Amino acid sequence: MTTGTAPARPGPPLLALLAAAHGGPALAVGVIAGLLALRSDLRPLDAAVVTAAVFTGQLTIGWGNDLRDLPRDRAVGRADKPLATGALPVGWAVRALVVAGLACLVLSALVGWRGALVNVVLGAGAGHAYNLGLKATWWSWAPYASTFGTLPSVVTLAGPVPAWAPPWATGAGAALGVGAHLLNTLPDLAADERTGVRGLPHRIGERPSRVLAGVLLSAASLLAVFGPAGPPPAWAWAVLAPVAVLVVLTSATRGRTPFRAAMAIALVDVVLLVAVG
Repeated sequence: MTTGTAPARPGPPLLALLAAAHGGPALAVGVIAGLLALRSDLRPLDAAVVTAAVFTGQLTIGWGNDLRDLPRDRAVGRADKPLATGALPVGWAVRALVVAGLACLVLSALVGWRGALVNVVLGAGAGHAYNLGLKATWWSWAPYASTFGTLPSVVTLAGPVPAWAPPWATGAGAALGVGAHLLNTLPDLAADERTGVRGLPHRIGERPSRVLAGVLLSAASLLAVFGPAGPPPAWAWAVLAPVAVLVVLTSATRGRTPFRAAMAIALVDVVLLVAVG
C-alpha cells in the first residue's frame, strides 16, 4: 500500500492534480455552461465569467471527492486515484481546492447574487453534500439532479433580466445528471460495497441502474428537442439518431464508457439547444 506523500519534484504534479479533480467531467460541465451562456443574452465577458464560475466549482467537487475518499481508495487499492497511489501530495490537492473555491465564490459574485447563490449552493454545494455523505444513501441521486438541473438557471439568472430557466430545461438537466450518476457509479459498485458506500445504484442493482439511466438520458434529449417554444426544425429529429446510439452504448459497454456516453449526450443536447435558439 502506498502512502499519500510523493517524492519531491519541481513544481506541482499538474497531470495528477487534474486527474484528482476529475478533470474530464469537470471540463464537460464547464463546456455545457459555456454553450448555454452563448445561447443566452449575456455579454461575452459575463458569459466567460459564468462559465469559469461553474468550472471552478466543479473542480472543487472533484478534489473534495478524492480527499474525502482517500482512506477508502487506499483500502481498495485504487490505482487510478493519484492521491491514493501517492502520485499527488495531499497538500497540493488541499491548496488547489481552496484556490478553486475562492475563485468560484469571486467569479459567481461578479455575475449577480442570484446566479451566485444557485451556483455555489445548489451547484457546487450539492456536489460537496454528495461527497460528505449523501453518496452512501438512497438520496445519492439528488445532488446530481440539483447541480445539473440548476445549471441552466445559473446562466439565466446572470442575464440582464434575471429569471429561472424554463421547467423543461431544468427537467432535462436533472434527468441528465441522475442518468450520469447511475452510470458513473457502476464500475465502482463492488469497491464501494466493501467500504460501506451504498447509494441508489448499489441499492437497485447494476441492470436496473442501466435501464433507468437509459430512460432518463432519452427523456432529457426529448425535452431538449420538444421543450423550446414552437415546432422543432426537421433536422432536430436527425440529432436523436446519434443520441439513440449513445444510449445503447450505456447499456452495452462497461467501465467508464457508459459515463462518457452520458456526457456526450449532454453535450449533444446543449448543442441542439444552441442551434435551435
